[in-house]
Amino acid sequence: MILHITTNADYRPGEPYRAPSLDTEGFLHCSDFGTVHLPANRLFAGRDDLLLLVVDPARLDVPLRWEPGSPPDPNGAWFPHVFGPIRPEAVVAVHDFPSGPDGFVLPDALRFFGE
Repeated sequence: MILHITTNADYRPGEPYRAPSLDTEGFLHCSDFGTVHLPANRLFAGRDDLLLLVVDPARLDVPLRWEPGSPPDPNGAWFPHVFGPIRPEAVVAVHDFPSGPDGFVLPDALRFFGE
């Protein structure tokens, strides 16, 4: 499974999901369970209107590539990039993803995967 951070306002259940980065960079930024906190803390600190989409790569009908971050992560982490809209069938779970006092952490339901 891979993860994508979005906002409550931008996600429409049952509809193909696309983020502005699909038009500007050609792909949707995603993460895995061990790296999702990196872009979350860097880009969304203090936000409480976020959702975490859990995406099944086997259900995508567009290419998925693991590549260096955009911009590159200082520690060299690679991230999954989805090269097209995410179809509704590929989103297997949706979790609230608020920033806590120590930044972002995986929701309780997903912590097993991040360990």
